Amino acid sequence: MRTRIIAKLDVKPPYVVKPVHFEGLRKIGLPTDLAKKYYEQGADEVMYIDIVASLYQREILFDEIEKAANELFIPFGVGGGVRTIEDFSKLFHVGADKVVINTYAVQEDPSIINKAAEIFGNQAVVVNIEAKKWDNWYECYTDCGRIQSGKNVIEWAKEVEQRGAGEIFLQSVDKDGRQRGFDIELAKKVVNSVNIPVIVASGAGKLEDIKELIEYAQPSGVAISSLFHYNKYTIKDLKEYLRSNEIEVSK
Repeated sequence: MRTRIIAKLDVKPPYVVKPVHFEGLRKIGLPTDLAKKYYEQGADEVMYIDIVASLYQREILFDEIEKAANELFIPFGVGGGVRTIEDFSKLFHVGADKVVINTYAVQEDPSIINKAAEIFGNQAVVVNIEAKKWDNWYECYTDCGRIQSGKNVIEWAKEVEQRGAGEIFLQSVDKDGRQRGFDIELAKKVVNSVNIPVIVASGAGKLEDIKELIEYAQPSGVAISSLFHYNKYTIKDLKEYLRSNEIEVSK
């Protein structure tokens, strides 16, 4: 199975930022520039998450998303502040290939997943899970890792699959931005609990972290930000390293 390498853009418009534990934001650059850079480097997909839209309860900035979409000829996932079927529709109209939803589905109305999957197809609906570990379970968080939901991550992963989501985008509140490795136990548990693709984010600090995650949890894709944003490695470097370790990735 080929593992997708995905560039993750955490956006606090107008900038791509890099949080640590979803807090303490550092400006990285403009989404259009970074989308183009990662596309040219060979990313398989780009994920664009407006990390403050739900938190600030403001409208989705469709113009900004369209500018980034215009730089890409690979799958483009977009999330942040999605509350209605109309939001899904508008995002597809400005160039998104997939729409990522978390806060509204967790805190208000999970049936939006069913409706969106029926209208736009399962492949177009991605559920973002922000997981935080407690003693012996993982809880779903929303609003950029700030608000507890009381929902168990594994139960929610199964539920969103049943509701028609085509993919899960899994992030770890504990590991995010630390660059000290992924929560590989969390990744494996979620991957093993569903039959839909799981993209795992949060934690890459070195190439070995990514290799360990893929070998242990076998996610469909790995989403990376800090390693690329701080120019530690290019996507080409990562793919060459993985191929040399007999992990299948695209050219």
